Amino acid sequence: MLKTILDRIIAIRTWLKTNNYDAIIVPHEDEYLSECLPTHNERLRWLTNFTGSAGVAIITYDKAVIFVDGRYIIQAIKEVSCKLFKVHYLIQEAEAEANWLLQNLSKNSKITFDPRMHNILWMDSIRNKLANTYKLIHLINNPIDELWKERPKIILSNILLMSIKLTGKSSKNKRNKIAQAIKKLNADSLIITSLDSICWLLNIRALDIPRLPVLLSQVILHNNGNVELFLNPRKIPKNFKKHVGDGVTIYHYKLLEKHLKMLSGKRIIIDPEKSNAWFKIILQKVNTKIIKKPDPCLIEKSIKNKSEITGIKACHIRDGVAMVKFLSWLDFEISSGNFHDEEILAKKLLSIREMDPSLKDLSFNTISATGSNSSICHYNYKNNIRPKKLRNNTLYLIDSGGQYLDGTTDITRTISIGNPTKKMINQFTLVLKGHIGIATARFPKGTCGYQIDVLARQHLWREGYDYDHSTGHGVGHFLNVHEGPQKISKTANNVALCKGMVISNEPGYYCPSFGIRIENLELIIEIKTKGDFSILAFESLTLCPIDKKNININLLSQKEKKWLNKYHKKVWKKISPLVTGKTKKWLKKATSCIH
Repeated sequence: MLKTILDRIIAIRTWLKTNNYDAIIVPHEDEYLSECLPTHNERLRWLTNFTGSAGVAIITYDKAVIFVDGRYIIQAIKEVSCKLFKVHYLIQEAEAEANWLLQNLSKNSKITFDPRMHNILWMDSIRNKLANTYKLIHLINNPIDELWKERPKIILSNILLMSIKLTGKSSKNKRNKIAQAIKKLNADSLIITSLDSICWLLNIRALDIPRLPVLLSQVILHNNGNVELFLNPRKIPKNFKKHVGDGVTIYHYKLLEKHLKMLSGKRIIIDPEKSNAWFKIILQKVNTKIIKKPDPCLIEKSIKNKSEITGIKACHIRDGVAMVKFLSWLDFEISSGNFHDEEILAKKLLSIREMDPSLKDLSFNTISATGSNSSICHYNYKNNIRPKKLRNNTLYLIDSGGQYLDGTTDITRTISIGNPTKKMINQFTLVLKGHIGIATARFPKGTCGYQIDVLARQHLWREGYDYDHSTGHGVGHFLNVHEGPQKISKTANNVALCKGMVISNEPGYYCPSFGIRIENLELIIEIKTKGDFSILAFESLTLCPIDKKNININLLSQKEKKWLNKYHKKVWKKISPLVTGKTKKWLKKATSCIH
C-alpha cells in the first residue's frame, strides 16, 4: 500500500522507467470529464493531495509539477507539498503543459497519457504542439488504477425517474427533437458523454457522484430518436422502460467499444470539448466520419421550460427559508458570544436544509470560510486538521446550495462578524455595486455573457482590483450546479444568453486576510419595450438578505439603493410568511430599507 504522496510519486517513476516512458500527464478529470468526480476516480488527488475540481500534474524521472487556474493557486500551495511539486498557474490547458514539457524534456522523449481522461480538443492541441518533438503514447491501462490498491468501491445509487410534472417534457419528445438536430447536420448518430445531458434526455437522475444527481453512463443517440444506453444494468429499475418510452436499449458499459466499432462508415457527431479523446481514437480506427459539433442537448437543457421554472422558483423559496433560519441563528449566536468553527456552521446549515424532504443532496461541498480561509475561492474546511473558529471584526463567507427534486440552488453570502474594517466595507460595497450592475442589466437578444461581464467588474477595476473567476455560470434543473454552455466571464464565449436560462451572479474580491462574494441565481426573462424590439433582463431567484452592516451606503447611487430595497422587499414578501418568532423579527430588520 502506497501511504504517502512520496511513495506514490516513486511508484509512478518506477512505472515510467519500467515502460520506457519519460513523462506522464495526469489530469483531474475521469472518463466522464465531470467537474466533480466519484471518489473512486479521484486520481489526481491520490497522486498529489490536491482536492480542487480542475488541475493537471506532470511527473518525470526527476520533476513533478501541478498546474491549476486562478481559483486554486492558494489552495494548491496549501495542499500540495512544495518539496515534491512545483505549482504553476494554468491559463489555457494543453498550452501551459506543452510549454513546460518543451522546456524540461529532451527531444524524442516519450510522453504518455490516458486518452479517456482528456477531451478531444486537448489531445488535438497537445499533438499539434508536441508531435514533431516528442513521441506521444496513448495508454491502454492507467497506472494509477493499478497502483491504487485501496481505491474506493464504485457507488451503485438508485435511479430516480423524473415525472412530466417536474420535467415539462417527455423523454421521447426530447429525443425526437435532438434527432432532428442530428438530421440537420446530415449525420447518422450522436455520441453523448455529458452525464447531465444523458439524465436530462432520459428524464432520470441518480447519485453516482456526490453533489451531482447524475448516472455514470454513455449514450449513442441515432437520427431516428433511438438510444443505446451503456451502464451497469443492475441499476435499471423495473418501470424504467415504461418511463423512457420505446426506442431505448440498455447495454452493459463493457460493450460500448463494440458498439462504437459498429458505426463504421457512419457520420457521427461528437462534442470535442465534452467527449474524451478515447472516443475519437476508436471511431477513427473504424473509418467513421467524425463531425465535431457541440452537444445539441446543451442549449436545449439550459433553456428551462415553464414546469422547470416553476420548480426552480419553488425550491428557491424553501432554500431561502433555510438560509434565513441559518443566518438569524448565526446572528443570535454571535450576539451571545458563541463563536463556532467553520465545520459546525456548515453542518448547522445542512441540518436546516435537511428539514425539507425534497432535498436529495447538497449541490456542492459547502464553502464555510472565515478570515483568511475566505480568500480561497473553493475552500473546504474538511481539508484542515482543525477548522477555523469565527473571530470578532472579521468576515464569514458561506457559499452553499441544495439539490432538490424540483431544482438546484447556489447562494453566497458574506457576513460581518462584529465590526468590519473600513477596507472590508469598501470592498464589499464595490462587489455589491457590481452585483447590482448585473442584476439590473438590460440587453438585446444575441448578447453573450462576456459582453456584460464588465458591469460586474467596473467598480473594482476603477480602484485597481479584480477577481480571478467567472462572474456567472449556468445552473441546471436538479442537475449540475455548474452547467454550460452559457456563462458570464471575461473570457469570450459566443453562446448567447437566452430567455429561460438560469445563471449565477457572483462578483467577488479576495485578499490574503479575507474574501468577499455575493451570489444570487438569476432567471433570464424577456421584457417588452416601447422601442423597436423587446429586451432581456434578469429576475433574481435567490431569496436571502444581503448583509447591510458591510455596506457603505454613501458609495451607492440612488438606483442601487432602490434595487437593494426592492430586492429586500421581495425577500420579505416571499419568506416572512414561512418563518416565525425570532427568525421573523430578524428578517424584518435584515430586509428593512436603507436611505
